[in-house]
Amino acid sequence: MRPLDLDPLFKPVSSLPGIGPKLAEALARVTGRDGPDDTRALDLLLLPPHGLIDRAMRSGITESPEGVIATLKVRVDRHQPSPPGRRSAPYRVYVHDETGELALTFFHAKQAWLEKLLPVGETVLVSGKVEWFNGRPSMVHPDHIVGEADAASLPLIEPVYPLTAGLSPKVLCRSIEASLDLLPELPEWADPHLVTKNNFPGFAESVRHLHHPQSALDIEPQTPARRRLAYDELLAGQLSLALVRQTLRRLPGHPVKAEGRLRQAVLEALPFSLTGSQQTAVTEILTDMAGSDRMLRLLQGDVGSGKTAVAMLAMADAVEAGGQAVLMAPTEILARQHFATIEKMAEAAGINVVVLTARAKGRERTELLEQIASGAAQIVIGTHALFQESVVYANLSLAVVDEQHRFGVHQRLRLTAKGTAPHMLVMTATPIPRTLVLSAFGDMDVSKLTEKPAGRQPITTVTIPGERIEEIVARLKKALLDGKKAYWICPLVEDSDESDLMSVETRHASLAEALGPELAPLVALVHGRMSPAEKDQAMSAFKAGQTRLLVATTVIEVGVDVPDATIMVIEHAERFGLAQLHQLRGRVGRGEGASSCILLYHGPLGDTAGARLQVLRETEDGFRIAEEDLKLRGEGEVLGTRQSGLPGFRLANLAVHADLLEIARTDARNVLEHDPTLSGPRGDALRMLLYLMRRDEAIRFLRAG
Repeated sequence: MRPLDLDPLFKPVSSLPGIGPKLAEALARVTGRDGPDDTRALDLLLLPPHGLIDRAMRSGITESPEGVIATLKVRVDRHQPSPPGRRSAPYRVYVHDETGELALTFFHAKQAWLEKLLPVGETVLVSGKVEWFNGRPSMVHPDHIVGEADAASLPLIEPVYPLTAGLSPKVLCRSIEASLDLLPELPEWADPHLVTKNNFPGFAESVRHLHHPQSALDIEPQTPARRRLAYDELLAGQLSLALVRQTLRRLPGHPVKAEGRLRQAVLEALPFSLTGSQQTAVTEILTDMAGSDRMLRLLQGDVGSGKTAVAMLAMADAVEAGGQAVLMAPTEILARQHFATIEKMAEAAGINVVVLTARAKGRERTELLEQIASGAAQIVIGTHALFQESVVYANLSLAVVDEQHRFGVHQRLRLTAKGTAPHMLVMTATPIPRTLVLSAFGDMDVSKLTEKPAGRQPITTVTIPGERIEEIVARLKKALLDGKKAYWICPLVEDSDESDLMSVETRHASLAEALGPELAPLVALVHGRMSPAEKDQAMSAFKAGQTRLLVATTVIEVGVDVPDATIMVIEHAERFGLAQLHQLRGRVGRGEGASSCILLYHGPLGDTAGARLQVLRETEDGFRIAEEDLKLRGEGEVLGTRQSGLPGFRLANLAVHADLLEIARTDARNVLEHDPTLSGPRGDALRMLLYLMRRDEAIRFLRAG
C-alpha cells in the first residue's frame, strides 16, 4: 500500500483549482503521462523548467531590444478601442516614459476590464516582449501589469516550462504552485554521507528550489538542488533494476556442465576463427552458465561483430548438458534469418534446430509444439510466439534475446515466468554508451565484442548533396550492370502533403525508370506496410540475386544479412539518427567486396545534422558513435525510450550526471544486500522514493519476492 503521507501528491490534476477536463488533457501531454486520469499533482512537481525569464532588466521604452522581455515603468496616456463591429481588430493602450511612446496591444479584450487595469493618468509597471514595427515599439498582451504601489508583487525571476496547445504559462505555473502546497516533508532516503559531501538539500526543499529559481544559475544541472533530484531519480531507477535482478536471481539457476564436444564441432565448422573479444565473451558466458546463480548477461557488439556465433557456442553447451536453448528475435524476417545461419552451424554438431513464428499454423504448429515439449527440438528460434502459454519446454536452460532494447524488463520477466528460470543472454547490435548500459540494464553483466571478424571490409562513407542525385544514379547503374547489389533507403512509405521527403514508393518507380528496361526488373521494394510474407519474399529474392537493387525503408535496419551487397545509399540522411545511420550502413561491408555508403542530404544542414554526418564519415566504431549520439541527442532519444519502455529521465541528464549514476548503482546494491525487503527505517523511506518516481512495479517485486 502507498504510504498515506503521499496521498496528497497523488491527487489527479483535475482536482487542482481551475483545472477542467481540457486543461487536464493538456497537463497530461506536458508531463508525458498516459492521460488525465494518470496525471497527478506529483507529475507537475517533477516537471523541470528549461529556462528563465529575468524581469529585473529595467530600461526605457526606446532602449528595449527587439524580442527581449523588458519591464517598463510607464504612464497611461489614452485608450484606442477596436472600431465598432470589428472585434478582431486590436485594442491599443498608449503609454510613455521619458524615452518615448509604446503601444500595449490586446486582441479580443473587454474594454471595461482594460480601463480598470490601465486607468488613464496612472503610473504602472508592464512586463513582456517588446516588438518593433516600422520603427515603433509595441508590447502584445503583456505578461504582467501592476500598479506602482504593487511593484513588489511582480515576480522578478520566472521559470519557463515546456507548453502544449491549449495551456498557457500562467495556468501551468498556477497548477505547479497548487501542487507545491500539497508537498509534505518526507523522511530522508539518501545516504547521510552523500548528502553531506554533496551539500544536498532535502527532497521537498529541492523541489521548491526547482520551481522558485532566484537567478539563472539556479536552473543549471549542477546546482545542489538539481543534482539532488537527479540523484533521487537515478537511485529509484537503479533500485528497481536491482529488485528485478534480485527476483530473477532468486530462482535458482541450473548449472550447465558440458565438456564442450558439440561446441568444438561447431567451432571447427565455422569458416572463420573467433576474434579475441569473441573468445573472451564465450568464456565469460560459459563461466556464468556453469555457476549456481542464473546468468543475466548483455552481449553488446557492433553490426557484424559476430554475436550470433558467440550465442551458438553457448547454446551448444546448453544442448550438450541435456537442456534446450531458445533464440528470440524481434521480427519474423530476423527469426528466419537467424534460423538459416544457426541451422548451418548446428548441422556440424548434429543439433536439431526448429523455427516457431506466428506463421506456423494447424498441423505444422502442433508438430513443432510436440517436438519442443518432448525435447526433440534442441534449439528453438522464433519471435514472441516462443513464450505464449501453449509453448511448453522439456528443459529450457538458456534463452538468448536479440535486440534487447525492443524487449523491456517486463518481457524478461515473462520469459522467466516459464518457471524453468533459464540462463539469459541478451544481444544488442546497438552499441550503448556505458552510462546508458547502467541506467537501462543495471541488472545485467556486460560482455563487449569490439573487433570485426576477419575478412570484413572497411566501408567508405561519403556525404553528397541531394542535387547530385543523377550522378549517383548513373554510378549505381554501372555497378548493377557489373553484377553488384545495392540498397537505397528512404524515410517514408508514401508521399504526404506535409512532407517534402521522397517516399519509398515514388523513389522505387523513379529508379526503375532511370535505370532503363534492362535493369528495371531487378529493382525490388520493401517497406513496413507489406505483409510479413511479402517482405520475406522480397528479401529472399534480393539475397538469391533475382533482384539487385532493394529500395526500402528502415525495416532493413536490423539484422538483414546479404554478404554480397556492397552499396548503401541513404536518402535524406540528415533526417535519421546517428545510431540508425550506423545500423543501416552496417548492412554492407559484410562480405569480401569493397563497400561504400552514400549519405544523400538536403541542405541547409542544422548543426546537429552536420555533426552526425561528420561523425559517420570519420569512424565506423559503433561505441564511439553511440557516445557522440548521447552528446548530440540526450539519453531519452538514443534508445528510443518512448517506443522501448525504457526510462527516459526528466530530472537527470546522463551527459552531466554520469557520476551520480555510478553512486546510485552502488548504493542500490548495498541497500538490498543489507535490507532485501526494504523493511528497515531507510528501506521505508526508499519505498516512498519508488512511489514518488512512479516505480510501483519495483514495489510489486518486493511483495512477490
